[in-house]
Amino acid sequence: MGEETTTLGSIHIAPNAVATIAYHATLQSYGVVGLAPKNLAEGLATSIMREPAHGVSVHYNGEEIYIDVHVIVEYGTRITSVASSVANTVRYHVEKALGMPVHHINVHIQGLRVSNPD
Repeated sequence: MGEETTTLGSIHIAPNAVATIAYHATLQSYGVVGLAPKNLAEGLATSIMREPAHGVSVHYNGEEIYIDVHVIVEYGTRITSVASSVANTVRYHVEKALGMPVHHINVHIQGLRVSNPD
């Protein structure tokens, strides 16, 4: 996956490019406050340098695309609805940009954030 051969040459799609598309699609989803690091090592790395695909992992397995998204959700929203909305939005934007189907999207809720303490 990530490469296609045409009569003019070949096209290679980097996992980081797909992760960037998924990152921006996730931030557009209802109820998402932000994205969280996948683990402590990524948290330290993103504090040092700004990565555009923070909180998103993309894996290729042949022609199948697997995406993991780690989000922080607004307190008071329905978590299952937000997770479903994120998965649908990411799937739509990635499939629209690549023209290839996404096999699986895992949405991991890393935390809740209270925006208005009233």
